[in-house]
Amino acid sequence: MVRFARLLLPFLATSLLSGAAWAADCTSPVATSDLIKPGILVMSTNPTLPPLQYVDKTGQLVGMRIELGKEIAKRLCLTPEFVKIEFDAMVPGLKGGRWDMIDTGIFFTPERAKLMQMIPYEMQAISISVPPTSKAPISKLEDLEGKTVGVEIGGFEEGKAKAIDAELKRTGGKGLTILTFDSFALAYQALRAGQVEAVVSIDGVAKDYADRGDFKRAISGLYPTPVALAFKSKPLADAVLKVLDDMQKDGSYKTLFDRYGVVAPAGALAVQGPAT
Repeated sequence: MVRFARLLLPFLATSLLSGAAWAADCTSPVATSDLIKPGILVMSTNPTLPPLQYVDKTGQLVGMRIELGKEIAKRLCLTPEFVKIEFDAMVPGLKGGRWDMIDTGIFFTPERAKLMQMIPYEMQAISISVPPTSKAPISKLEDLEGKTVGVEIGGFEEGKAKAIDAELKRTGGKGLTILTFDSFALAYQALRAGQVEAVVSIDGVAKDYADRGDFKRAISGLYPTPVALAFKSKPLADAVLKVLDDMQKDGSYKTLFDRYGVVAPAGALAVQGPAT
């Protein structure tokens, strides 16, 4: 045992020196005062949106947005740390200083940009998912008349479900019965169990379920809207914007998006939020 320890000491010393040298060479452009924890980029995500962010069969947090968050942290010389949380806690947690960045694909709206710094970086749209055995013809929003639909609480999708309901009622229909769930995973479980007749979610998630044969995408491409990363700190948002610009220049941004079939917004990326 002593002999093994003596043999191991030079290796440990080399490893520690290498780590120290790397840390010394990699200086973060982000001030400690702009982070929740020194040297760490704390990101919130709701891991219920395969293939964008989810927990795989081994219990690992994976997906396109998780890869993007890790790459951002790496290029900022910070250690990534993810907090798994329901969507409706995202913005209050950001404002309350529980995390540095929302990395869950929050839809961009002018109203949200008044509350926090946002970088619209990805395009998503709304889909309507139905059971694979559904025989009810649903090809347009009017076909949802009188149906019970599930949606994650507090998000853009819930707002659009309510807008569909209002439009159907405005034209003299019964509208929708909307059931809200803490996550999309629970909404899809309800669809599988027959508790709802359809789920309103984003294209990327609905496509993933459809590709696996779990559900059908009856309608897709509704209300295309940018989704964003979000921050409380403007300097941190500016530093992340530079990382994204660099990723676009070196091609890694497009490579990541193409691998997951995600579309980037047209034009240059920018930080949008309240003046500080």
